[in-house]
Amino acid sequence: MLELWLIRHGQTDWNVEGRFQGSADIPLNGTGIKQAETLAKNLNGHAFAAIYSSDLKRAKRTAEAISEVLNINVQTDKRIREISQGDWEGVLFTDINEQYPQELLQRKSDPVNFRPPGGETVKEVFQRACDFIDEIAKQYTDNKVIIVSHGLTLSTLICKAKNLALSEAYKNIPENAEPYIIQWKNI
Repeated sequence: MLELWLIRHGQTDWNVEGRFQGSADIPLNGTGIKQAETLAKNLNGHAFAAIYSSDLKRAKRTAEAISEVLNINVQTDKRIREISQGDWEGVLFTDINEQYPQELLQRKSDPVNFRPPGGETVKEVFQRACDFIDEIAKQYTDNKVIIVSHGLTLSTLICKAKNLALSEAYKNIPENAEPYIIQWKNI
């Protein structure tokens, strides 16, 4: 069985400011770079078969810090990008609360199928992420693989691995630059 070490990218300025990031290509801030470097040092000594990352800067830079220590090349794939938040990307959470109260009620009542204006659903993120993981699981049976991605994307994988309803995704977002280990059962 494949062991996945799910890692959310290090901190960004938008994390601190409380902005929706989504698929916007935001870099790590100074704290995020330090988090990635500390994480990489903590992973030293573990044996991994591969490192995969989202192609967005914040995830890729986190993965590169790990790559430098473990001496494993980073492979990127856009299927493990964060959910597209569409028109909400770059907007403060507080402004979304004021400008889109009806949409937020819809998201709360149906978090799996809700689509922010111009964005994608949690179900769509889950499908593309699972397709990607199922694909690599065929290559790396009985190995450990690092996946550097984004909070909600990783949370959908956590929900699957823990047999949780996908509607729980917003409640299972991992911390920045902290490994979350799951076993993946390829379907």
